Amino acid sequence: MQDANLTWRKSTRSGAAGHCVEVANVPSVVLVRDSKDVSGPMLAFGDAEWTGFIAGVRAGEFDRPGA
Repeated sequence: MQDANLTWRKSTRSGAAGHCVEVANVPSVVLVRDSKDVSGPMLAFGDAEWTGFIAGVRAGEFDRPGA
């Protein structure tokens, strides 16, 4: 779903190098891509999956030990 009309966003915490992931919203889907490879593959998440992921991030589920 490469579409010039998509609005991609990345975290303001990505730093000057900007190496991170970007997200775009389309109806009922959140797309995720690597900011270093914008024409590469994307992951697509439904609303429930994305909501679960964000809840896990907020709960620290994906934190690296000692980071």
